[in-house]
Amino acid sequence: MFAGIDLSVSKKSALAFLSKNLYAKTYLVSDNELIELIKKKKPKAIGIDAPLSLPKGRKDLSKRSNIHFRKCDLELKKYGIKFFPLTIGAMRKLTLKGIKIKKKLENLGFKVFEVFPGATYDIFKVPRKDKKKIIEFFKKQKIKLEKKEYTQDELDSIAAAFTICLYFKNKAIEIGDKSEGTIVIPKNV
Repeated sequence: MFAGIDLSVSKKSALAFLSKNLYAKTYLVSDNELIELIKKKKPKAIGIDAPLSLPKGRKDLSKRSNIHFRKCDLELKKYGIKFFPLTIGAMRKLTLKGIKIKKKLENLGFKVFEVFPGATYDIFKVPRKDKKKIIEFFKKQKIKLEKKEYTQDELDSIAAAFTICLYFKNKAIEIGDKSEGTIVIPKNV
């Protein structure tokens, strides 16, 4: 089983579990509920849709700096994948929360990876915000979905779990520099 998290700073985060038989189950959870559910379900690995590290040479996000990108960010750019730099506006809070949640989960013994559902959608040529097309894509991938109305965040959490599932099937790669931070993306690039 794999877990995917679409982390949020302004509302509940979306959490998805993707079982071995590709059954997806999603939740909208507080930070404490997120940790408790992961402890209970014990996934093999977790993909988090949020920056989980700072660029080399950047100590914090509160002070001005001309260092805005990690190597993995620059590699996304090279592939033509659009993203928000972790040093702008709300991304700062998301990055700090991502780093904190990653540390908590790793301290509990979980393998945690940074993922970017936008990159997964782009690589598979699925419109990022078209819920209907995203659901069709998941069904083509043999992912079994619950019979419910999904939020975009829930779909992104499924995409995060799916990306980690691909990684463990050797169908995704880590881009970037391990000493600075990497992002897992599907291999179709």
